[in-house]
Amino acid sequence: MFEQPGILTGKGKLVLEPSIAYSYSSSNRVALVGYTVIPSLLIGLVDVREVKRNTLTGAMSMRYGLSSRLEVEGKLPYVYRHDDTISREIFTGSATDSVFRTSGKALGDAEIGARYQINQPRDGLPYLVGSLRFKARNGKDPFEVVTDCATRCIGSTTGTGLPLDLPTGSGFYSLQPGLTWLLPSDPAVLFGGVSYTHSFKRNNITRLVLNGEREPIGDVQPGGVIGLNFGMGLSLNEKTAFSMGFDINSVGRTQQNGTPVASSVRTQLASLLLGYSYRVSPKTTVNLALSAGLTRDTPDLSLSLRLPFSF
Repeated sequence: MFEQPGILTGKGKLVLEPSIAYSYSSSNRVALVGYTVIPSLLIGLVDVREVKRNTLTGAMSMRYGLSSRLEVEGKLPYVYRHDDTISREIFTGSATDSVFRTSGKALGDAEIGARYQINQPRDGLPYLVGSLRFKARNGKDPFEVVTDCATRCIGSTTGTGLPLDLPTGSGFYSLQPGLTWLLPSDPAVLFGGVSYTHSFKRNNITRLVLNGEREPIGDVQPGGVIGLNFGMGLSLNEKTAFSMGFDINSVGRTQQNGTPVASSVRTQLASLLLGYSYRVSPKTTVNLALSAGLTRDTPDLSLSLRLPFSF
């Protein structure tokens, strides 16, 4: 509801919404392989990697009102990704930084969903809207792109261990039920919501490495995601509105072959959201949204522009 102020699409009305979004994230990883003689002296090798990721996503969404309380939605994205990995490779003893560049572009994972307005509130109570969203895995699968390693992924030290072509999809089907509330308080609207995303397990997964070889991975079950958001939209005049909010997602541990992956931990993704909306005409609105990451695992910056057209 942060993205679309208001309740739901009216009965028989169609909304087409082209959009474009850009996100940037950076992360650092340091791996130490050796032994300590004294607390300040490490004998061994250090692997330092700095990853800078740029993602550009164009999408076309469609919403249609089946009734005054029920709407359906579909979304088809196209994703372009570019990663730069700056590292000093482990086990080589190199003192020189090297840069590994890779990119990927293809259709992303398609989504379909529905929203239902549960109540017609009175006496200052909030509107309640239930939602259900299903995400496919038609985007480029992360297990199908070639990984830069001949045998390193299963124990050797050759190659970088990084994908030569970036995926554009998650590789898993997912289902997300959610509940949103809105409380009009002129000239502001208070909103919030909770959701849970379940990703369906895949069995007997293998990933592609160099020379067309396959590395067995087994059964993989991504962790569930608990989402929480809240905020406020403020009308500045009859054409412009400003909104701000907070969004946090708690991502559970990934399981492989029935047990949690040793390197997997519960991750918290938190963002500060700022939005601006300008009504060009009764049927067209320009929406600009900015998201700033508040935790290390969240993208540093996300910027999106949406242009919904009503029919």
